[in-house]
Amino acid sequence: MSTETALGYDVFVADPMPMNSSGPLPDGEPRRYQPIAVTLIQGRSDAVLVDPPLTTAQANAVGDWVEATGKRLTHILATHGHGDHWFTAGMLAERFGAQVVASAGTIQQMHGNVGAREVLWDKMWPGQIPPSPVTAVTVPDDRLELEGHELRLVEVGHADSEDCTVLHVPDLGLVAAGDVIYNGVHQYLAESPDGDFTAWREAVDAVAALAPSRIVASHQNRTLDDASRLITEHRRYLDDAEAALAQYEKPVDFFNAMRERYPDFIGTTVLWVSARALYLAREGGDPIENLVTAWL
Repeated sequence: MSTETALGYDVFVADPMPMNSSGPLPDGEPRRYQPIAVTLIQGRSDAVLVDPPLTTAQANAVGDWVEATGKRLTHILATHGHGDHWFTAGMLAERFGAQVVASAGTIQQMHGNVGAREVLWDKMWPGQIPPSPVTAVTVPDDRLELEGHELRLVEVGHADSEDCTVLHVPDLGLVAAGDVIYNGVHQYLAESPDGDFTAWREAVDAVAALAPSRIVASHQNRTLDDASRLITEHRRYLDDAEAALAQYEKPVDFFNAMRERYPDFIGTTVLWVSARALYLAREGGDPIENLVTAWL
């Protein structure tokens, strides 16, 4: 918690979940999803929740965590459209009487993820995800106020998906980075099917330009960490992935090379999904069908 302002922040990390899928990873490990981190920006009385989780069980745990603070939850913010960071927003908004907010681009991506529930999300976690109508609205100038402190929603473009944003809290030197920055977890590369991560590098540069001292990654193997380390590590991972794609002709060789390069990283299921999707894209076919095939 900050001692210099009336603001503070805490992070709830939901453990990796088993997935309903067609088989294990190439190394024989069962498929498990990444950890999901949820950020709570707190004032003296009010709070804002960033990137609510995926399943009903996770949302109940997050709701209990928020309730234990005694703070009034005013807003729930989604940084991007992937369902694992907002499918429970409506459930939590109803519990706390909060408003769900996002950028216009993110709201558009939300609708696409709702459309993918039947063929993807609900197949991986059947019966575990609550109803997820898109109730998010935009806010003027992409800015919120929390007890006199400004929270800025910054559009950064394509990262692990289209229309990503980050939440910048200048008075804390904090960026809640969503999926623009990862922390000790294999990055989801599957939605850059040409294997060119230029746009994601530009999104990372946009975060770096905010000069944060701390970054919260929505997929992390550790708690909050030094911003410069995360930015450097994230850029290096993209470089290494691009080099491995150029070197190897088979997805399993890419998978093994990245595991060897980052032996302490978790989230190897997402690494395998990324490998399958990137190499399927080389063969052509419908990009959406390739993604579904890679996941399932």
